[in-house]
Amino acid sequence: MKTPIIIIFITFTGTLFLHSCGAAEKSEKEVVATLEPLVTLSDVETKTFTHEIRVQGNVETDQDVTLSAEMGGLITSINVKEGQTVSKGAIIAQVDASVLSSNVSEIQTKLEYAEYMLKKQEELQNRGVGSEFDLETAKSQVNSLKASMRSLNTQRGRAVIRAPFTGVIDQVFARTGTMAGPASPIVRLVNNSKIEIVSTISEKHFSHVKIGTPIRVSFPNYSDTSLILKVTNVGNYIQATNRTFRIMALVPNNKIFLPNMLAEVSITDMTVPNGTVIPSKSILKDQDNKDFIYIANSTKAAGKEIFQVKKVFVTVLGRFDGEALIETNSKVTAGLKVVLDGARGIADGDKVRAK
Repeated sequence: MKTPIIIIFITFTGTLFLHSCGAAEKSEKEVVATLEPLVTLSDVETKTFTHEIRVQGNVETDQDVTLSAEMGGLITSINVKEGQTVSKGAIIAQVDASVLSSNVSEIQTKLEYAEYMLKKQEELQNRGVGSEFDLETAKSQVNSLKASMRSLNTQRGRAVIRAPFTGVIDQVFARTGTMAGPASPIVRLVNNSKIEIVSTISEKHFSHVKIGTPIRVSFPNYSDTSLILKVTNVGNYIQATNRTFRIMALVPNNKIFLPNMLAEVSITDMTVPNGTVIPSKSILKDQDNKDFIYIANSTKAAGKEIFQVKKVFVTVLGRFDGEALIETNSKVTAGLKVVLDGARGIADGDKVRAK
């Protein structure tokens, strides 16, 4: 009766031993697997690489003015309203010029008398009974009064504020019956039909920007709107404080944008066809500040795809929008895999797994 019990015990013990060995072998494989870091891979591509200069711009117009009276006085009338379109030369407002008008009438009366006296002196001179001194005095009096008349008419003309160009009355500051002065604004007149995109660019890009250079302009407040323009003016002066120069692009027939709106200007300064392009994130630096990447070569291990990484030094020619253009390298060709995420935790020759 003891023999079956012994057999059962041996069988159970053997099964337990085999199970323990299998579990240990499986656990060992899991530990080995965890020693292979997980990384993200990306492709090396051969394609056209484009680099852009991106700077902030501003919408400006030279037809945005605040009109003031050229002379002080009581505002007798304001002939426009906000939002009204006015033509060049239209009367915007008038300042009381009654005193000047009275002075003009007074001078006009004196001028008429002086011209009468001059005519009499000329008649006497022709008859030979007049003196040359009296004739010259009469001429001087007439000329002096004419000059005074012209001066008064000029001053009286300044009492009328006219539109210097065709535009829209954006805001009326003054009211009828208030006092006007040279420093007191009356209205703001704006014409937005022709605006300009103005931006400042670092002097290191000066050689890449010329009159006629294409630019792309987008607007933060109009995310669905962008314009393709050409540079119409390049500054001839470098700002000493920030080492920048100005560029300008004309926008004709504008119906949307307003002065002082923000713009984003993009200028293409590099285009390389058939360049070797990799993600910028894949590029690391060593202790000597040299750029390098990890190329991942595929191998098979236990039926699974494992990658062995190789450290390759590269020369970066340009970076833009998450991509980098590198110098042609026989070790980095299109179709190879480059380590993207997780590259900082590995070394040359390591084996990794792809996520």
